[in-house]
Amino acid sequence: MAKHDEQIISRRELLGNSALALGIFASATSGLRAEELIPEMVLPQNAPPPAPVTVAVVGLGDRGRDIMTSLSYVPGVTVAYVCDAYAGMHKKALELSPKAKAVTDYKQVLDDKTVQGVFVATATHQHKQIVLDALAAGKHVFCETPIAHTVEDAKAIALAAKAVAPKQVFQAGLQYRTNPQHHHVLKFVRTGALSTVAQAKACWHKKTSWRRVAPTDERQRALNWRLDKEISPGMIGELGIHQIDVASWFLNKKPVSVYGFGNIVAWKDGRDVADTVQAIVEYPGGVHLAYDATLANSFDGIYELFQGTDAAVMLRDVRAWMFKEADATALGWEVYAYKEKVGDDTGIALVADATKLLADGKEPGKNRDTDPRKTPLYFACEWFANDIRAVGKPKTEEEDKGWSSGYVEGYEATVIALKANEAVKTGTRVMFTPDLFTL
Repeated sequence: MAKHDEQIISRRELLGNSALALGIFASATSGLRAEELIPEMVLPQNAPPPAPVTVAVVGLGDRGRDIMTSLSYVPGVTVAYVCDAYAGMHKKALELSPKAKAVTDYKQVLDDKTVQGVFVATATHQHKQIVLDALAAGKHVFCETPIAHTVEDAKAIALAAKAVAPKQVFQAGLQYRTNPQHHHVLKFVRTGALSTVAQAKACWHKKTSWRRVAPTDERQRALNWRLDKEISPGMIGELGIHQIDVASWFLNKKPVSVYGFGNIVAWKDGRDVADTVQAIVEYPGGVHLAYDATLANSFDGIYELFQGTDAAVMLRDVRAWMFKEADATALGWEVYAYKEKVGDDTGIALVADATKLLADGKEPGKNRDTDPRKTPLYFACEWFANDIRAVGKPKTEEEDKGWSSGYVEGYEATVIALKANEAVKTGTRVMFTPDLFTL
């Protein structure tokens, strides 16, 4: 299906939640109004197309190309430039965006006044100058996370973004912050469906090597920056940042300390960055997140898990489930819910797009296939485009409530991830002081 064949959906439709949780759930869960759960209807098929947005992608490695793939599905977005200092990266990028112009100097992108937004997907240690120059040139910026490889550079970026807000958009690449599935589950956590949250867990398991081969030693060093502990935020910085941020966001707290450790156990390839890491992140009130990641084994995949005294919720990218305790009070909407086996347990499927499925004449519980194009990265790209369109226009508090992934969230998540990586490298406990989060 071509991207323009889809119905155009309003910003507020993303706030839609499962029909399973409509008025019944509101009456059973304190603090949540029924109208907060009723999504805005999709616009009619003859609705006008969204305003065009012109962007550029700087950094054409794996992540840059993933961004380009997602952008190809976002209505109204044109990639005008693809940029990488190494011209050898241009060919694959142009296959994804054949109408784009390929350049090696990002300043050529900034000089073009037709470019509204810039995606910065270079190596993390190269973000700072590109972002500062892009903001100074009046561009809206989407910066991959962590937004920098040092706290000092991250603060410089955040302060520059703060200085031009709200006229210029700065979005950090915390893709779960704009993922409808995570927002759907967030309401269950925040409204007490889990009761008292006792602990959280998250993991990232995938057998793969970060090492890349290149025709010259110089190019190989540049490609393998993630393996150099002097500039790399490590696994917990590059990967764990997203899942640790989910914990901070869902718990609505900043951590007070982190203890970590890591080892090189699988890939003896000249790296000095651990390929297997663990960390314990402590939050106020004694709640802990246990996080681990490995490049040695793929078992159990990638997920976030929150365990409460009444129920637990697990998120796996675009799917999620609730697991009720036997002694928990039954919620009225449970009788309508679809249940399925997840490992050894039976979970209640939490369906973020249930309203659309019902509108299509389908039963949410029996239509579990997801659109492979609609990844968390897709929604992050779409959100960036919509925020650019919304600059200078009045927005209601409800439209943006809880959906921000701006310089504050990007800076705080980066600080937490970089300090967690410090704990992993030193095998010690690192404390978070309030001044670390001050901008």
